Amino acid sequence: MKFLEFLGKRPPAAAPGPAPAPSSSATASERGHAAEDLALAHLQAAGLQLVTRNYRTPGRGGGEIDLVLRDRDRTLVFVEVRNRTHGAFGGAGGSIGATKQQRIIFAARHYLLRLPAPPPCRFDVVLVQEQEQEPVQWIKAAFDAQ
Repeated sequence: MKFLEFLGKRPPAAAPGPAPAPSSSATASERGHAAEDLALAHLQAAGLQLVTRNYRTPGRGGGEIDLVLRDRDRTLVFVEVRNRTHGAFGGAGGSIGATKQQRIIFAARHYLLRLPAPPPCRFDVVLVQEQEQEPVQWIKAAFDAQ
């Protein structure tokens, strides 16, 4: 499923011609939620099970994890979803710098403190790029907690 179809902004499949540009009527927040929904559907189709969405640490300066899932081997997977309309300037993957990674790791550590025995974990990234042939790209073990 194409990202714009998922948003419901694309004309019916029978309509000829290229996909339209993203609708300016959708807010960045709406596009972000739609990207998370698309990423979640992609990961669930691959056999992962949702544990929680949008986990945030309390207080200012903390972090957020878009999706927390459990893989078939019981690994806890912390997923960052990045949405971009095109691949320019490094695309969605180029927007996950060291500071963003540290905030995700901080939030993951906070999440794991709630568990009696932390399971194996990994950090994945799902890139959603609306203008691409394959709009969803899943990068397993995209970075490590250091």
